[in-house]
Amino acid sequence: MALSLFTDSIRMDYQTSTPIYDFDLGMSEPCHKTDVRQIAAQLLPPLYSLVFIFGFVGNMLVVLILINCKRLKSMTDIYLLNLAISDLLFLLTVPFWAHYAADQWTLGNAMCRLLTGLYFIGFFSGIFFIILLTMDRYLAIVHAVLALKARTVTFGVVTSVLTWVMAVLSSLPGIIFTRSQKEGSRFTCSPHFPQHQYHFWKNFQTLKMIILGLVLPLLVMVVCYSGILKTLLRCRNEKKHKAVRLIFAIMIVYFLFWAPYNIVLLLSTFQDFFGLNNCESSNRLDQAMQVTETLGMTHCCINPVIYAFVGEKFRNYLSVFFQKHIARRLCKHCPIFQREIPERGNSVYTRSTGEQEISTGL
Repeated sequence: MALSLFTDSIRMDYQTSTPIYDFDLGMSEPCHKTDVRQIAAQLLPPLYSLVFIFGFVGNMLVVLILINCKRLKSMTDIYLLNLAISDLLFLLTVPFWAHYAADQWTLGNAMCRLLTGLYFIGFFSGIFFIILLTMDRYLAIVHAVLALKARTVTFGVVTSVLTWVMAVLSSLPGIIFTRSQKEGSRFTCSPHFPQHQYHFWKNFQTLKMIILGLVLPLLVMVVCYSGILKTLLRCRNEKKHKAVRLIFAIMIVYFLFWAPYNIVLLLSTFQDFFGLNNCESSNRLDQAMQVTETLGMTHCCINPVIYAFVGEKFRNYLSVFFQKHIARRLCKHCPIFQREIPERGNSVYTRSTGEQEISTGL
């Protein structure tokens, strides 16, 4: 709901279904979008709730395991932790958008801007940390000697701080122009660009989202993973085919989850250019926006699986964490859970490999 709001040119009284003229679409008659709103009110809250539950549980497990078991011993751990925090920041706003989709905005202007800011910061920081993880894999596999010096915890912390700064700067326009106000008989939380610069800022926001959210990460993935594949295919490793499949899965999953939304966003913003400036096309684009945005949001639920749980060592950490901190408390008198559990992950970590297992996904 939040991402599509900054390009939403619909002004509709939800309670009376009285439309206001949509000048942005260049229409001479009001465009009734009651069906779009009703579908959103029924469909989005349960979908957003599922995204929140699965995403929150998965990313919290990543955070707890990285802190309690792995103890942030490598640059990869730092990036994985920050990616999980980014997804959690993003997910914390989802229940509020679910309530907004079902009713109206009731939390006031300050919360509107705060939650919009958290949403965008989580979104952009997540993308940037995916890029950093991709480059981290590239260094660890293609330039292994250089990686020994470059892939340090200190460098990971410094680059992470800079990444958060970049995420905040990228989010500023969305935060500044978003506000809550009464439109018709209901309150909304949406962007309101200056009238004399409306088209500039709307187009700028869309192009920024497409470039940073799709073009840049895919470009980095194609370049880095091409080098990784060449290196893996040359080496004699019985597990290399699993790594190759994982690499393709990362690229394909990211593209499948976010490309549809970016395409719809582009079509929605430049409706005149694509000949879609009519009421029927506008309604279809709004419905497509709801579906593709929800699909994109679910990517934060997939991140823990792709970047953490696929690795064998991380699964071992998960098993140790479950037995030590969950199973023991649920079954205090079960002898099997009272024995001291060895830290299996510690014995397989070496400074020279720099967490190669997570970097390759093996």
